[in-house]
This record gives sequence, structure tokens and C-alpha cells, in this order.
Amino acid sequence: MELKDVQNQPDFRQIEIDKVGIKGIHYPISVLDRRKGVQHTVATINMYVDLPHHFKGTHMSRFVEILNEYRHEIHMKKIPRILEEMRRRLSAKMAHLEIEFPFFMEKEAPVSGARGLMEYGCKIYGSLGEGFRDLMVEVRVPVMTVCPCSQEISERGAHNQRGLVKVRVRFKKFIWIEELIEIVEKCASSPVYPLLKRPDEKFVTEWAYDHPMFVEDVVREVCRRLLAHPEITWFVVEAENFESIHAHNAYAFIERKKEA
Repeated sequence: MELKDVQNQPDFRQIEIDKVGIKGIHYPISVLDRRKGVQHTVATINMYVDLPHHFKGTHMSRFVEILNEYRHEIHMKKIPRILEEMRRRLSAKMAHLEIEFPFFMEKEAPVSGARGLMEYGCKIYGSLGEGFRDLMVEVRVPVMTVCPCSQEISERGAHNQRGLVKVRVRFKKFIWIEELIEIVEKCASSPVYPLLKRPDEKFVTEWAYDHPMFVEDVVREVCRRLLAHPEITWFVVEAENFESIHAHNAYAFIERKKEA
């Protein structure tokens, strides 16, 4: 018995849908790793296409079928091919893909050399249409800042806090995730480490005290470095400090498009 294809039945409301698809599917992926070549991780994936006004629905199972077919090659260089397959299989004009995943880097403590794995949140955004292609990479980097005002007005010490810096970029050919992380970490009072011994704690505390940064300083420093990067064409940088002595967080945001 042939089953009725309800999704392909006509809809008479004359309303197109911009994005329809699946959200929150967990899937193993491969991410390019500057040191090891490839890093295997688990992503949360969202997949969407547009839906013409004359179709009642899209075929949700086809999104999962495409993931299954590309399960050994879901990484940044293959995203345009996956998007094109989504357009073809779902008869769509536009296809969108969002891949969010933890990325791990081995970090060494500054004095003892103690090693540990540091987790960074990452996200890849891809969109593809006729004559249109867009790819963005986002990293979320924990940092530590010392307040310059607190340091200036206090007789002893200064308040400090952890913060989170988010950077999203468009680029010409390719950019390493690790490179974006390193740019951010150089623009705070101190990086955050997975493992510190007592000599490391002393070094980090004193280093951060010698490099006080407002949240405004952080986004400006990141902006300055991204503007100088030859591969980056557009970026957003935002920083949020989880204040240690205030009942609010401090926040700053910059968006820039570089001149062609």
C-alpha cells in the first residue's frame, strides 16, 4: 500500500517559511586541530531550509539521512557540500546549518608546566543559496580580569573576576579555532587555566594585577588584533565580566566589517 506524502500536499495560506528543520540533534563530528590534525567531539546540530508557500511541510527525516551519509566528514571544509545536499534533497532555495561543540586544547601552567585540557565553546554557522554563501566561526573563551578602578582606589589589592569573551568571524579562506582563542587570551588580564600549582597561582595573580583591564579594554584589544588579521573580513566581539563585588555583570560589544 502506498502511503500518502502529507508534506507534499498543497497549502493555501500563501505564506513562505524562512527556516524549517530540526534542532538539537547530538552527533559525533571531526574538527580540524592545528596540533593533532583532527579532534573528535560531539556537536549539537541544527539544520534548516526554506519552505515555499505551496508546500504543507518539509521532510524532516531527510535532514538526518544527510547527517548519516556525511557522518565521517562533518567538519568545516565539508559544510558547503552538506548545505548543497540539503538544498538538493529538500528542493530548497536556502539551506542553513549550525554546529555547536566543545573544543579542547591542552594548556600548560606558566611556572610548573602542569598540563590539563581546557574546554572552549565553539559554533559554526553556514548558509548557502543561489549565488550566496556564508560561513562564520564563533569561539567562547573564559578569561580573568582585574578592575583598574578598584586597583587605583584601594590601598590593598583589587577585585578580579572571571569573564567570557565571544568572538564570531567571517574570513577569506581558513582560520584556526586555536588562533582565535589565543587572540582573545592575550587581551585579558590573564588566561584561565585547567590546572595550577601554588607557584602558578602566585604568577597568575601577580601577572593579572600588573595587567588590569576593564571590559571595554578587552573588546578594544581583541578588535585591534582582529582588524590586523589578514584573513578576517568581519567580526563581532563581546565580553561579559561576572562581577565579583557587584550585583550585575559588565558588558561590552563591537561589530566591524573590514573595508575590501
